[in-house]
Amino acid sequence: MSKQYETVDQQYLEKRQLKRGAAGWVLLAGLGVSYVISGDFAGWNFGLAQGGWGGLLIATVLMAVMYTCMVFGLAEMASALPVAGAGYGFARRALGPTGGFLTGIAILIEYAIAPAAIAVFIGGYVEALGLFGLTSGWPVFLVCYLIFVGAHMWGVGEALRAMFVITGIATVALIAFVIGMIGKFDASKLFDIPMTDAIGASSFLPFGIAGALAALVYGIWFFLAIEGVPLAAEEARDPRKDLPRGIIAGMTVLLLFAALILVFAPGGAGSAALAESKNPLPDAVRTAFGGDNFLAQFVNYVGLAGLVASFFSIIYAYSRQLFALSRAGYLPRWLSVTGRRKTPYLALIVPGTIGFVLAVIIQNGDKLINIAVFGATVSYVLLNVSHIVLRIREPNLERPYRTPGGVVTTGVAAVLAVAAVVATFFVDKVAAAVTAGIMVVALAYFWFYSRHHLVANAPEEEFAAIARAEQELGS
Repeated sequence: MSKQYETVDQQYLEKRQLKRGAAGWVLLAGLGVSYVISGDFAGWNFGLAQGGWGGLLIATVLMAVMYTCMVFGLAEMASALPVAGAGYGFARRALGPTGGFLTGIAILIEYAIAPAAIAVFIGGYVEALGLFGLTSGWPVFLVCYLIFVGAHMWGVGEALRAMFVITGIATVALIAFVIGMIGKFDASKLFDIPMTDAIGASSFLPFGIAGALAALVYGIWFFLAIEGVPLAAEEARDPRKDLPRGIIAGMTVLLLFAALILVFAPGGAGSAALAESKNPLPDAVRTAFGGDNFLAQFVNYVGLAGLVASFFSIIYAYSRQLFALSRAGYLPRWLSVTGRRKTPYLALIVPGTIGFVLAVIIQNGDKLINIAVFGATVSYVLLNVSHIVLRIREPNLERPYRTPGGVVTTGVAAVLAVAAVVATFFVDKVAAAVTAGIMVVALAYFWFYSRHHLVANAPEEEFAAIARAEQELGS
């Protein structure tokens, strides 16, 4: 059965409009940092338990290279194809409907699960601080989802500005932490995890080569979700210029923070002390200074802003990805309806409800990270391949920004992304299998139903139709 496209009336699209002109490149850069900054406060340190400091260093450097190369590719594709579907839209143009759908679903899994993981970490911080007398995390999860889903429903401009302020507060906490830990740095503390008998083990790699591979999952946590900046394409002031500037500026800030945290947290407290910590930065200060102090309390309280910033912003990301897939007919169309304030309220509420339930049931941020990371790494492979395909197949596509190094740059990112996919199986086979299972179910829905009911005049599909027409005219 061949694909069938349906042309919808103007009223359909009018009910699915976002607020244009809400963000310039500075807000977009802030959005990029906001997506990721929670990874500096919690999550990355579990890589110490997998690979030791040396293994996590190797993993972080490799993932930094992968993300930087991929960001350059995304900047180019975002400038050429500025649509809310972002990664799904890029893959749709390069790899067709099936490739686009698979990319979109992988991204959606990442963005729907990551807030649940962050909610668990927020709950851990709140419990550690003894706030409100809470001994269980689920009330915290519920409040987080209610407040921040509600904020996004109020309006995108207001939400982006609030995220920018919260991210700024979190940045102050990170800077204070680094300054405070400089005087406690001792290189020997980086290597205080005992060496095992694993293949290739040493004081630098206590868990051997396999440990470094397993640590890739946690090296990713320093940068996970920066690729979501192009999702703001239809709400940016000048997307062809602002998206490349925003995503590259955001990545630059994240690279700096990743280097500082990876060196000064374990270098001040010891890798062994942080390997299993749910609150690594406050714990690092307490260990380094021999007890609680003002800096530990400051980083703990203000550090909540970092977790909140990422939670807040990734809710934005999952809603826009779901909105785009739904508007084009890949997922049920009712999910993309927008309210009078031009926000996709059902695309905010439905994944938020699922994320809350998962956080309550699983209550394991590490496990949820692994599920999110598997979805992310699959999408990274497809996104980098999409850039390569578009460069080869459509060399004349208008590209206001061009990737330095071209397909070589995104080729490097694609190879590293494949390695990251493999690494997820080393860390958590169950999480990888669960994510793969969700993708299989989604593909079955696409194959048997939605591919026969795509919306011909959705922006991503119109881009593809224009490309086909241009190819036919040129042949």
